[in-house]
Amino acid sequence: MLEELQELRKQLDAELQAITSLRELEDFRLRHLVRRGTLAQVRERFRQLPAEQKPVVGRELHALEEAIRQRYNEIRQRLETQAEEQLTVDLSLPGRRFFLGGRHPIEQVLADIVSIFTRMGFCVAEGPDIEDDEHNFTALNFPPEHPARDMQDTFFVTPDRQILLRTHTSPVQIRLMRTLPPPIRAIVPGRVYRNEEINPRSLAEFHQVEGLVVDRTTSFAELKGTLVAFVQQMYGPQTAYRFRPSFFPFTEPSAEMDIRCVLCRGEGCRVCKGSGWLEICGCGMVHPAVLRNGGLDPETYLGFAFGMGIERIAMLRLALDDIRLLYLNDLRILQQFR
Repeated sequence: MLEELQELRKQLDAELQAITSLRELEDFRLRHLVRRGTLAQVRERFRQLPAEQKPVVGRELHALEEAIRQRYNEIRQRLETQAEEQLTVDLSLPGRRFFLGGRHPIEQVLADIVSIFTRMGFCVAEGPDIEDDEHNFTALNFPPEHPARDMQDTFFVTPDRQILLRTHTSPVQIRLMRTLPPPIRAIVPGRVYRNEEINPRSLAEFHQVEGLVVDRTTSFAELKGTLVAFVQQMYGPQTAYRFRPSFFPFTEPSAEMDIRCVLCRGEGCRVCKGSGWLEICGCGMVHPAVLRNGGLDPETYLGFAFGMGIERIAMLRLALDDIRLLYLNDLRILQQFR
C-alpha cells in the first residue's frame, strides 16, 4: 500500500499543479477531499490492514493528507487573491442610489397628535400593554356580564382571565388618578389589542390615544371644544364634524365624534359604509364610579375623557381607502409619506 500512496501523491500533485481557477479547485476538492472522496476511501482501506503494517502506512497516509490539504489551501489563497486583484470598476456605469429611510406614517401622525394636544396643555403618559382585569375592566365600571369581557373581543394571557392584553388605553386613566393629584390633563398614546376581524376599517392590533382631564370645573362644553380644536388642526378648519349620543361604561354622558368622510366627501363609499361620515373618537364625562375607583371624590371633581384610533386618523388624513395598507411595508405607499 506504500507504493499506492506514493503514486496517489504524484497524481494529486499533478492535478493541483494544473489548476488555474477556483472552479477547478472546487472540482478537485469534491473529488478527493470530501467525506466520500479519494483520501477518505484510502483511509477506509487502511483500517482493514494487518496491525503490524498500520504504523508505517499510517505515517505515510497522514503525511499525504497533510501535504495535499496544505497545498490545496495555498492554491486557494493564491487564486482568491488573484480574483480580487482582477476586479475592476467600470466608471461608465451609473452610480448607486442611496435610499434614505423615513418615519412611518403611523409615527408621523402620532407625533402630530401629540404636538396638537401638548400645545393645549396636555402632558404625555404611558401604561403597560399587559394589564390586569382590575385596571382594564372593573375599575372602569365594566359589569361582569359586559360583552367586552368575552373571548371574542379580548386576548387573555392567563386561563382565569385576570391578565390580558389591554383592549384600550383607558386603564391608564385609573393609574393617573391613583398617582397624580388633580388637576390632571394628559394624553396616553399606546398599542392596544382586540380579537376582532381585520377589514378595511379595523385591525386586531392597533394604536390609540386616550385623553383625560380631571379638575373641579371641567365640563362637556370644554370636552367638545377640545375635540373640535383638534379636528380643525388635524384636518383643516373647514372640516365638517358632528357629535352623536353613545354609551361607554366609563363615561356618562357619552358621545361619538364623526367627521365628513375625506375619501368620498360625504357622498358614500365602502370605508364610511355609504353614510358619508366616519367616527374618529369616543368621548364623554368620566363616570362618577370611575372617579371613585381612581380615588377621587365625584362630588368635588369632574372629568372628561376621549379615545381615538391612530390608524383611523392616519387613514383619513392620508386619504387611504384601506387601513391595512399602513402595515403592508410596501415602499410604493411608504415613500409617499416621508
